[in-house]
Amino acid sequence: MLNVLFVCTGNTCRSPMASAICNKIAEEKKLDITSSSAGLAAFPGDEASANAVKALSEIGIDLSTHRSRPINQYLLDESDYIVGMSPSHINALLPYTEKDKLLYFPGSIPDPYGGDIEVYRKTRDTLKSGIEKMLPLFCKVKIKPMSEKTVDAIAELEKECFCVPWSKKSLSDELTNDTAHFFVAEQTGNVIGYIGTNIVSDECYITNVAVTESERRKGVARLLLKKGEETAKEHGCRFITLEARRSNKAAISLYASQGYKECGIRKNYYTDPAEDAIIMTKFFSEE
Repeated sequence: MLNVLFVCTGNTCRSPMASAICNKIAEEKKLDITSSSAGLAAFPGDEASANAVKALSEIGIDLSTHRSRPINQYLLDESDYIVGMSPSHINALLPYTEKDKLLYFPGSIPDPYGGDIEVYRKTRDTLKSGIEKMLPLFCKVKIKPMSEKTVDAIAELEKECFCVPWSKKSLSDELTNDTAHFFVAEQTGNVIGYIGTNIVSDECYITNVAVTESERRKGVARLLLKKGEETAKEHGCRFITLEARRSNKAAISLYASQGYKECGIRKNYYTDPAEDAIIMTKFFSEE
């Protein structure tokens, strides 16, 4: 589930309206997205403004139970995206969270506080339009470092994709392995793929690349390979390499399309069933 946090100043008008609208759109489109709201200077427990409640009731959204709350570090850490009503809201949050999580509405959303119902209707419609435009970004595949929170999902992915899957403990151990660089592909907060690499000296070895069946042939594996290669280059590696089952023609074709070349064979490398491994390597010095 993707978590979106909308932020304004007092958390009685713009951000609760945005959150309620986003949740309604996500429900209608059957998107795995949930949203909430908070304010930079909110007083805990205030109700939404009367005109905000009225404007949303006109489109079938009940905002009457909303109660304001101030922003805190927990909310920032638990959110996949944080959407401010203006650049000033985002600038205030920059010291406290990752920059790539922060967004704001183009052109900003003026504070309707104290305005009449027409002002709130305009705010409502502007928020709705802006959120609909943001949905493709919310649904975009994000490549993030593996964390303790994603280990369970990766362990399940291993079971889905491999005859001899890595255990949850083995994956968790990699979090404290200085040579390991593991990344997950997430979409709407769900892990849909991952890549594991180990860097030793100036050599990078891919341990696994996995994508859940429903998301294959959509470019996810290419994004993961790209991240692996970027990490290898950042660490001064001369090449990146992996093994693939001889019978896995789709994987071999994918790696070849990304510049990997067949460099050798490991006889009977795989078990269940026994099969040779094709060694495929991409040399950065040749680029």
